[in-house]
Amino acid sequence: MNEASRVVSLDIGTSTIEIVVADVLHEENGMPRLHILGLGTAASRGLRKGVVINIDATIQSISEAIEQAEAMSGTTIKQVVASLSGSHIQCVNSHGIVGVRDGEVSRYDVEKVIEAARAIALPFDREILQVIPREFIVDEQDGIRDPRGMSGVRLEAKVHILTALSASAQNLVKCANRCGLQVQDIALTPLAAARAVLSKEEQTLGACVIDIGGGTTGICIYQDGAVRHTAILPVGGSHITNDIAAGLRTPIAAAEGIKKRYGTVLASTVVPEEIIEVPSTGGRSPRVLSRLILAEIIEPRVREIFELVQETIRVEGIDPQSLSSGIVLCGGSSELHGMSALAEDIFRVPVRVGDIESNDQFTITGLADLVRGPENAAAVGLLQYASREGGTLYKKYNNRVGKLVKRVGNWLAEHF
Repeated sequence: MNEASRVVSLDIGTSTIEIVVADVLHEENGMPRLHILGLGTAASRGLRKGVVINIDATIQSISEAIEQAEAMSGTTIKQVVASLSGSHIQCVNSHGIVGVRDGEVSRYDVEKVIEAARAIALPFDREILQVIPREFIVDEQDGIRDPRGMSGVRLEAKVHILTALSASAQNLVKCANRCGLQVQDIALTPLAAARAVLSKEEQTLGACVIDIGGGTTGICIYQDGAVRHTAILPVGGSHITNDIAAGLRTPIAAAEGIKKRYGTVLASTVVPEEIIEVPSTGGRSPRVLSRLILAEIIEPRVREIFELVQETIRVEGIDPQSLSSGIVLCGGSSELHGMSALAEDIFRVPVRVGDIESNDQFTITGLADLVRGPENAAAVGLLQYASREGGTLYKKYNNRVGKLVKRVGNWLAEHF
């Protein structure tokens, strides 16, 4: 077993900000083990639909989460891997082709073909967040995951490119920096969640992860072991809460508590005689209402979310029936009663709520009980992302100096 390295994830959501501290140890079989040391959570203030709209409020929320995580883990947090969400994020699949320099594919050839694939036209206000290789093709032989060492004359790469508004990513990094944190890398929230809840077999057979957060719903589709499509919709669990608050004429905080305690997305399963107590606004006395009324408010909104996801998948040309492993739900709202059953009714494929322990690509120990829920999927996925990213074929260069040095080095290698 190798010496442990410490990683910290910062999951910035619309409803909650979560920080998880872990040591990464690599077992003899090469599988990483995440030893959870601490967790810090705080109510998210200053974000709307995954985007920072109030710098000072966001900084305060991050600081509260840092204080909790440092106290629990007994460590000082300096570097983090952060999540990014928001409907401004867009994805595109791209294709690059280069000639193999010496008849055998090297790391340089891999980097060069990925650079060719990522050369897409972007508006001035957008930037590439992440480039994910889907597959490589060597002399028309496709389905290759790692082409290094293979003989050939032509190398192709199919990649999945995530782009984001530059200002949104910069504001997130600015908030972290003003809390004394250095952001090592940024990953898309549903992609991080998918890393936590999907097994390797599910990624190969095809699966769709639906991450229902507070202000957004993220989608990540795997096929043939690679990311096929990602998207973020501007609707989530907070919209359900707002519907309850408006429909029952109750404060937002009370509506959230009612949703968690009595909420169900299947009105047909509720007995009309079952009643709940609902706090009133303006200091009025609480009222007693049928739980069926609550279910009839929740079900249409959840059905709308799933139908929007279904339409997004179909527009991309993906048949949900082709996803042999079905749908995996995660995020805080995924634990609402009846979510899996309603999703199965809409998508007509198997559906389950995400279970971090079912992942066969890493193990989790230490204070694992604190982060096993589906609402923690993105935070744990960021830890797994940080533990693996150092050995991937493509390493993102975040600064202009790094890009310049890399290009000069490649030019010298090519011409001398």
